[in-house]
Amino acid sequence: MPTLSKPNHFHGHQHELKPAKSEAPFSCDGCKELGFGPCYRCPNANCDYIVHTECHIPLPTLSSHQFFKRCNFKFYKESPMGSGTRICDICASDIRGFSYQCSSGKYDLHPHCANLPSSFSLPDSDMKINLCDKIKSRCLKCQSKKRSSGKVQGLSYVSSDGKLCYHVACLNEAHVENWRNGHLNLDPNANGESRISLELQNLAPNQVARTQNSKGMKRLKWLITFLKLVVHAIFGDYFSLLSTLGSTLDQLFQN
Repeated sequence: MPTLSKPNHFHGHQHELKPAKSEAPFSCDGCKELGFGPCYRCPNANCDYIVHTECHIPLPTLSSHQFFKRCNFKFYKESPMGSGTRICDICASDIRGFSYQCSSGKYDLHPHCANLPSSFSLPDSDMKINLCDKIKSRCLKCQSKKRSSGKVQGLSYVSSDGKLCYHVACLNEAHVENWRNGHLNLDPNANGESRISLELQNLAPNQVARTQNSKGMKRLKWLITFLKLVVHAIFGDYFSLLSTLGSTLDQLFQN
């Protein structure tokens, strides 16, 4: 995204926004949703204005989307339909600020959600992750197949074998909880297994109890690879803790 050379009149903000990276969760002043990592923020020390990169200078229109192929989306700073609850059809969370709305008025997307990758993988892994509207397994966080808000179910990231699933909204919530509990800033000298347990008790609660043997540890390593991929897709950068967990597991397997 280009940096504005003049005050950001699009946002109505008086200062020029600069690219940055937030180490803590933030509330985007554009879409009013959760943000992590890459962002644009006001450099003024007395100003805390901050937005997602996608909310910095959003495209005026989106010609299509993988899951809404017959829709032409238009960007709005506020819902054109006035007051009343509108739900993002990707993360199943409320629309409270910037959004894209289908010309039919049926679908709404947060700018950040509209730009989530539909498929990806790591160079050193044979695991592929896909964004899906239907899942066969339960979400690792909420243990449900559906993450719904009224008639909106939202989308999920699913491993290529279909066994690991995570609702987009659930991962957002899980990382806020982990940050608030201090799990993203753990003592690097802490016991490796304890660090793994602390994070996964929130990210994938039911998986922690299944890691007491070698087979369980292999399952855990596969799980963390999946989580690293999904976190990267949603937040645009790896979290230091997940990278640390992967390194810790490698050390545990070598011992």
